[in-house]
Amino acid sequence: MFLSTPFDHDSIDLLSEIGLELFKVPSGEITNLPYLKHIGSLNKHVVLSTGMADIGEIEDAIDVLVAAGTDKSKITVLHANTEYPTPMCDVNLRAMQTIGQAFDVKYGYSDHTLGIEVPIAAVAMGATCIEKHFTLDKTMEGPDHKASLEPSELKDMVTAIRNIEVALGSQVKKPSPSEKKNIAIARKSIVAKVDISKGDVMTADRLTIKRPGNGINPMLWNTIVGTVAQKDYKEDDLI
Repeated sequence: MFLSTPFDHDSIDLLSEIGLELFKVPSGEITNLPYLKHIGSLNKHVVLSTGMADIGEIEDAIDVLVAAGTDKSKITVLHANTEYPTPMCDVNLRAMQTIGQAFDVKYGYSDHTLGIEVPIAAVAMGATCIEKHFTLDKTMEGPDHKASLEPSELKDMVTAIRNIEVALGSQVKKPSPSEKKNIAIARKSIVAKVDISKGDVMTADRLTIKRPGNGINPMLWNTIVGTVAQKDYKEDDLI
């Protein structure tokens, strides 16, 4: 979806007239009430950057957008720091989650750090939108180039983010399809420690626990100990 950042009312009208469905509100406009009301009245998707803002200012901006007519579900709030490049000690990535929890909105991260580590971490922390500046050459003149990514770096970031999205999984803890084959190899079973004859009582000193794991689960140790052998077992036979 194409988006653009308008900085005045004429630009908002122009973008609306050409059919833009997603508006980006820059950090510098988060306290601009008439501007926010104008965008809010369109009921389009809105990405709201929050650099330099505190939690109260973010709440006020969201309230203005919603009161003007924008459905809250269409708003994504980006945690941001406007220093270029942003020092790692000032990123405060946990604030991104605070925003999402406080206002029950989709949240993301607008990154101005050097490198790609922080936006990747943001995705792992629940970000649904990442903003990162792009340049063809970091040595070009201008304030943004140094904190931007060149084409190969942007590709690496996107690839890493897509991998993280897959790796995050479903939250259900269970053996994955790829590791099920390892159960028999890595786990252990109850086996005969010595030769056991049919009719012998299988006492603890006659049993031990060894690989492979395709026999009786060792968690059933107390159930097996004291039972009578139903057949002959050689040393190391699975019980």
